[in-house]
Amino acid sequence: MSNLKTAAVTGTTTGTNLSRTKLYIKNYYMLYLFLLLPIAYFLIFRYGPMYGIIIAFKDYNIFQGVWKSPWIGFDAFKEIFQMPQFIAAIRNTFLLNTLDLIFGFPAPVILAIALSEINIKWYKKASQTILYLPHFLSWVIIGSISLQLFAPESGLVNILLSKFGLQPIPFLTDPYMWLVTYTVLGIWQGVGWGTIIYLAAIAGINQELYEAAMVDGASRLKRIWHITLPGLKPTIIILLIMHVGRMLSIGFDRPYIIGNNYVMQFAEVISTFTYRMGIKSFQFTIATAVGLFQSVVGLVFLLSTNYIADRVGEQGIW
Repeated sequence: MSNLKTAAVTGTTTGTNLSRTKLYIKNYYMLYLFLLLPIAYFLIFRYGPMYGIIIAFKDYNIFQGVWKSPWIGFDAFKEIFQMPQFIAAIRNTFLLNTLDLIFGFPAPVILAIALSEINIKWYKKASQTILYLPHFLSWVIIGSISLQLFAPESGLVNILLSKFGLQPIPFLTDPYMWLVTYTVLGIWQGVGWGTIIYLAAIAGINQELYEAAMVDGASRLKRIWHITLPGLKPTIIILLIMHVGRMLSIGFDRPYIIGNNYVMQFAEVISTFTYRMGIKSFQFTIATAVGLFQSVVGLVFLLSTNYIADRVGEQGIW
């Protein structure tokens, strides 16, 4: 009898769960339909092409194709780690990303806090619009602007310096000055757009906390330190994890356009190295091996940073 009762209860529970599932699907099926397009996009354009990573383990020949090219195992990885240019590209990638992390990452936080403290609405909106505009400029345009401003002889800044009797500054030709120029241009281009996330996070902070702090006599700096920054902390940590996960990834256009032959000791990064090896030299196996190595290391950085955030009691990406 007990077995029969158990079976009956189990059957009833199963039927109830099935009914709930049907009801849930009926109520929310439109949401799942909306998901079909982005899922199809990722499957076709993100996951589908991943079969191409096997090129890194083959002596790829464009006439034989991916599958008919002979296997070479890890020979391509052994070869790239013996290239001084590749080691230099890794070093430069870490260097440029570290400069962006140290100087560029805090900039949107500071700017967002400054904008949130502005009480004049029209001035605040105008400032936001002006600060967002550089994000919509391509690095080709920014590179042209930087050349017009910072060229050694014909740049506007050096022309003004020479008129005041000062020596021109080699913004684009001296390797160390180029690092400064590269970092400043990156901050100028991205800081306004980066503030959007932090302004949204600040808008989500309970305004009653600010009112209570004002009643208690807290100054503006104390309100920022004890309310705004703690409210931004989860957002900062998540974005920091994502930024660290991209420490070995760097865009192609920025170092390639701003860089030149005088500063190649710092301007040659992994993306430009891959371009020169894969596109210019037709060494597709080497280029794919570099890209795979870059992705794996980036994943390791991402997982490690997220793990550290969890261990210290902060909320990570998952």
